Amino acid sequence: MSEVINNRAYRQKVLKELITDLHTGSSVEAVKARFATLIEGVAASEIAEMEQALIREGMPVEEIQRLCDVHAAVFKGTIEEIHRPQKPEENPAHPVYTFKLENRALEKLINDQILPHVEALRMSDQRENRQKLSEDFALLWEINQHYSRKENLLFPYMEKYNITAPPKVMWGVDDEIRVAIKETRKRLSEDQGDREKVLAQASETANRVNEMIFKEENILFPMVLETLAEDEWLKIAEASPEIGYCLIEPPAKAETSDFMISGKGPIDGQGAPHEGYIRFDAGVLLPEEINAMLNTLPLDITFVDKNGAVKYFTQGKERIFARPKTILGRLVENCHPPVSVHIVEKIVADLKSGKKDHEDFWITMGDQYVYIRYFAVRNELGEYLGTMEVTQDIESIQKISGEKRLISEQ
Repeated sequence: MSEVINNRAYRQKVLKELITDLHTGSSVEAVKARFATLIEGVAASEIAEMEQALIREGMPVEEIQRLCDVHAAVFKGTIEEIHRPQKPEENPAHPVYTFKLENRALEKLINDQILPHVEALRMSDQRENRQKLSEDFALLWEINQHYSRKENLLFPYMEKYNITAPPKVMWGVDDEIRVAIKETRKRLSEDQGDREKVLAQASETANRVNEMIFKEENILFPMVLETLAEDEWLKIAEASPEIGYCLIEPPAKAETSDFMISGKGPIDGQGAPHEGYIRFDAGVLLPEEINAMLNTLPLDITFVDKNGAVKYFTQGKERIFARPKTILGRLVENCHPPVSVHIVEKIVADLKSGKKDHEDFWITMGDQYVYIRYFAVRNELGEYLGTMEVTQDIESIQKISGEKRLISEQ
């Protein structure tokens, strides 16, 4: 029997059955008991595979998300410790080190402040006690930076390696925690709010934060440490300051040497673009993709290089000004009637000299209200590369009011 239990495929089947049982109404205790008798240990990667399998078989992500806390309770204490010969996450420059440092700060905030202040409010509904708890939850909201870095820096790389179910589930729970924090802060700001509801929501929110810490450190972080390459971790570290940190000082700037770049590259060529790709500051694209994207934009773009020659223009479906390809290579002043050449020359001169960074015009053309903008295009050193003209019919945009949150039927 032990040979069967230790079989990876069989264990994977059992894991899926346990979550399905929970989904159909089995008690947590019953599932935990069965889990204890059939499973000796399970790796984080197997949990990810289980969730992927459930989604492939038709279970909605929202269902797995709703079971996520139960899921963590079932596996808590049974996920095998993953021993690594080297632990890059112990390097203070590594993003996972920073995530864990934030988790320790969150635990300290919850244990040293939030929970004691919850008890103080339970004992006495004084304004001072509400104020202290309100201040605690204002600090707890910094968790938004922690979750945002996870969602916008870790998850995209996971998806590149076809790990899609765990990010979807975890992002959904992150959002639920965000909502819970906002609602708790709102209740605390209402001095006459129902104390019992405030206490219940504050306690539940703190508990959900602790559960997410467990999921990150026992499921998410081992998974990404097994998967991501060193150069990808470096990119994550470099992008992290733009989003910000939670309850800690920004870590020291990461250097290439901190990650011992091995040359292993990501599967989509972000490290070293495949043949035919063009590298940008934030990604790589094929020329076909670039051309199609620019032509899809709901506006016209024309680029005039630093020497005054027309070098490029988009060819979208909704053109405002007709531009034959014969203008490519011509000096921009030769593309305008003599009566307006002096205006064009003035615009280009102001942008080129640095006197201005942009110039805007808006005119009525039949039933169109046309917004025409000229931008100086400069490189990282501030050197002038050319002028970009952006033209758009904004008549329909001006009519927008209120909000639209639902998908159109047509």
